[in-house]
Formats: sequence, C-alpha cells, structure tokens
Amino acid sequence: MRRYTFILLAVLLGCGGGQQSQEKQKSNDEALLEKAKTYFQPLPAVAENPDNPITPEKVALGKMLYFDVRLSKDNKISCNSCHNLEKFGVDNLPTSPGNDGKNGERNSPTTLNAALHIAQFWDGRAKDVEEQAGMPILNPIEMAIPSEEFLVKRLSGIEEYKEAFKKAFPDEENPLTFDNIRKAIAAFERTLITPSRFDKFLEGDLNALSEEEKKGLETFIDVGCITCHTGPLLGGNMFQKFGIHANYWEYTKSEKIDEGRYKVTNNEADKYVFKVPSLRNVEKTAPYFHDGSVQDLKEAVRIMAKVQLGKDLTDEQVNAIVQFLKSLTGEIKSEWLPEKGA
Repeated sequence: MRRYTFILLAVLLGCGGGQQSQEKQKSNDEALLEKAKTYFQPLPAVAENPDNPITPEKVALGKMLYFDVRLSKDNKISCNSCHNLEKFGVDNLPTSPGNDGKNGERNSPTTLNAALHIAQFWDGRAKDVEEQAGMPILNPIEMAIPSEEFLVKRLSGIEEYKEAFKKAFPDEENPLTFDNIRKAIAAFERTLITPSRFDKFLEGDLNALSEEEKKGLETFIDVGCITCHTGPLLGGNMFQKFGIHANYWEYTKSEKIDEGRYKVTNNEADKYVFKVPSLRNVEKTAPYFHDGSVQDLKEAVRIMAKVQLGKDLTDEQVNAIVQFLKSLTGEIKSEWLPEKGA
C-alpha cells in the first residue's frame, strides 16, 4: 500500500508541477504581449485615403492598369514586372531593368502594405501611393512613357479602358485622365494588405507564435530594433540615417555610396538618410537595403545591429530575430492576381 501511495503522490506532484509550468508560461506570454503592444499594432484591413475613396470599380481598374504592359513605352513592362505580387511585391533583384533594359539605381521596394508608409520611395520624394503611381510611368529609365498625354491617348483608344474609367469615376465628364490613372492604381495598392500570425498574437492569441518566434520577438525588442521598426508595419513610419555607428557601405559592400534623401532635400543633415523599410514579409523580399546589396536575411540583421545600434549580435540572437521576422509573412490573395490564362 505504501508503494502505491508514493506513486500516487509522485503523479500528483508531477501534474501540479506541469500545471504551474503552464501557468508561468502563460504569464510570460501575456507579459510579452503587453510589451509588444507598446511598440506594434495590427494592420488595418485596407489603407484608406479620404481623398481617393476605395470602390470596387476603382480597384478593378487599378488592377487592370497594374498588370498592363501598355503603361510602358514599348509595351514591355508593367508595374508588376518590378513589383511582382506573386513574389510578395518585389522581383528579388538588386535593381530592376526598365523599358530599355537599363537598371535603376535603387532596389524596388514591395508594393504590399506600401500605402501605409509615411512616404514613398527610399528617399520619400512622393507623399503617398497616389503621387508615386505616376512617377515610374514617366521615368525614362523605368516605364519611359514620353508624357501624360501620350498615355491618355493610348488608353483612350482601348474600349475596355473607356468603359472601366467611366465606372470607376462616374461623376466625371472626362474620366480617362492621368490623374485618375494614378488614383486607380493607388486604390488597388491600398487593398494590398498582408496580416500575418503576428497580428493574431497582437490581437490576443497567445498561441499564434511559436516559442522560438516569441523568443525572437523579445530579442528584437530588447536589443533595440524597435528604435526604428515600430507600428503596424514594423517600420515605414520614419526616416533614419543608414550608418549611425559605422559607414553602411563598409558592411554592405555597396558598389556605390548613395547619399539617400540628401539628393531630394540638399540638406546636409539628410546625407545617407533613407525611409526605414517595413519588415512585413521581409523573409520573402530579398535582396535587402536600398541597393539590394545583401542577399541573406541573417546577414542583413547582423549589419543593422552593427551600423545602427553599435552592437555585435550573437548567432543565437540573430537566429531568434530571424525566426520572429518569419512570423511577419502574410498571404497573397488570389483576387490580387490575374485569372489564369488571362
């Protein structure tokens, strides 16, 4: 009888210990969630703009335009060529070839969630996606359309577009304008929002992240990545000098030293300043940095810690942060893509 009593007692103590461990883990997870909510917020369903209301007709037109090579001078490339939605809004090239085959100077950033950024382009020279949408079309290195009038005339000869613009802008007498081309593309881009498991965690689902990802989240916060990468996008909401503690090009091995926002403002304080990129879907959007100079995400994390925070991260810290970053990968919705065979 005594032997069975000991066994029963051991079982009871074991169960109690397991329960205490689970309760402690839950308490730790809840504390991490509250800590995370200090710095991050879930993504909205769409990126609204009162000056360009999102309607189904406008989004449908914007999608047509986004995938249409006729928006380039020689019918060679579309918005999707450099910002491929099946590849999380990028082309995975350091820099992208334009209409004439010549590459631009900077990496093509993703269009996913881009409408939520503080500004557009690496140097912030466009205030929003409405302004940005028209700029590559007229850029001689990119889509190389000679003028706004050239593109309007081209699209005006296509019956499908004449009808689509009437539906998208029903209150306008002459709806097929360059301004409305920009607005339609932007309306489509404002729907390209990719929530992930991290949003579920922020909304209270403690099981949405693995233990490794939670460890990575805590590391991400504690080492100081949240100095720049905060908010719904984990970035995209501020400008920052690239190379606070060291010259970035000494670590990225960049072929060209890009002076960043200085080219736009001519303000000495803006030398080497760039818009902080969002980390949403970052595991899918290599290569990294404004010039696409680094292919490996772990190496990019290491470089950022060194040149921005002045820290040498351990392999364990880097691996943990990368595990967390993978939890920021959302899904590509089928309605964003052209129908098969179209």
